Amino acid sequence: MSQGGAFQFDKDSLGLLREAIERMERGFSSLPAFDPPHVDEAAIRKVLLEVAERMHDNYPYFHPQYAGQMLKPPHPVARLAYSLALHINPNNHALDGGRASSRMEKEAVAEIARMFGWDAHLGHLTSGGTMANLEALWIAGQLRPDGVILASEQAHYTHNRISGVLKLAFESVPTDRHARMDLTALEDRLKQGGVGTVVATLGTTATGSVDPLPGILELRDRYKFRLHADCAYGGYYILASNLAPPARQAFDRLRDVDSIVIDPHKHGLQPYGCGCVLFRDPGVGKFYKHDSPYTYFSSKDLHLGEISLECSRAGAAAVALWATQRLFPLVRGGEFAGMLDECRAAALTLHTDLSNDDRFVAAFEPELDIVVWIVRAETLSRSSDLAQRFFADSARNDRHLALAELPARYFATDSKAPDPNASVVCLRSVLMKP
Repeated sequence: MSQGGAFQFDKDSLGLLREAIERMERGFSSLPAFDPPHVDEAAIRKVLLEVAERMHDNYPYFHPQYAGQMLKPPHPVARLAYSLALHINPNNHALDGGRASSRMEKEAVAEIARMFGWDAHLGHLTSGGTMANLEALWIAGQLRPDGVILASEQAHYTHNRISGVLKLAFESVPTDRHARMDLTALEDRLKQGGVGTVVATLGTTATGSVDPLPGILELRDRYKFRLHADCAYGGYYILASNLAPPARQAFDRLRDVDSIVIDPHKHGLQPYGCGCVLFRDPGVGKFYKHDSPYTYFSSKDLHLGEISLECSRAGAAAVALWATQRLFPLVRGGEFAGMLDECRAAALTLHTDLSNDDRFVAAFEPELDIVVWIVRAETLSRSSDLAQRFFADSARNDRHLALAELPARYFATDSKAPDPNASVVCLRSVLMKP
């Protein structure tokens, strides 16, 4: 990827794309010839070079020195497979529009389900985690139409927003010092009754914290709510070998939840957008049932549009995911799992370095690969100002971080608890790049 010390994008693999296109083309050799639309290469070249110039106005999301938001470059095999599929441009709504890519989606989704311990399942790809979580909560609402949805105060804001769209009541549950859902607070709310669904987050967006799933499952046994796991960011860490015991125990119980969301376009090495929703009980497919005589006519096999709220969906996304999982099977101890181990090891190293630096105060040890810390100062206001200055100075030197406003109690360094309502602007790194 680099020569002479200078960064370079991957261009060597483009020859593989040409070879694959030629092989795909031979599969359609029986078709009569036709004149393709005229391609004005000079005009296209001018536009493409202009696009290349416009794309300079981006942070280097693909580079290891970008450690801000959850942005990870797709693997070359995903880019190439996606580009290859675009020459056909399949639509995975109905088998008529994406026969091969629909089969590839079913196979890829089944492998993700097996990763979580599910052989029987209902699931499909979506345009991202928001749509996947919407489908999971929509099913929850169909089953528990009058039940309140609970999620931790560090759960993604999309759950509150989606609940509003679905006209379902939503409430937040406080977190403990490690930004995990507080089990005592959860049970206190459950005792009041009326809860239909609890959302457990395994890998919160801000801190990467993992909600205590074993304890939540024990409460489910007593209070009989539906349990959804939002693993959009953290789900693939079920394959990691270097998790601390609380996170390991949580991931090992994912097989017992009712639904799971995971985003292959985060740790799964995929282009945007590629999310996935899974249901443990295939019977929930009855809620999707509808008739489309102009769409589902070519086959009696399952059309993915029959189990999805979205209609048109990019078949190319399924092809890219299938190709990536073909190259990197989703197994513990495999090459893909090793990439996750590297990411967490990097986070642990950064956390140790920050903890040994008197200028900073690191929060709790990272459970996955997100690290948060504050600048040491006499007041929270001063600390927040210094964090924003540090963020800007780092960006000017091509070291890209993120900022987050979090409860100050996450950074308490002594027995004197800070104001529980106080917050502070912290620095945040997501070390997703192996």
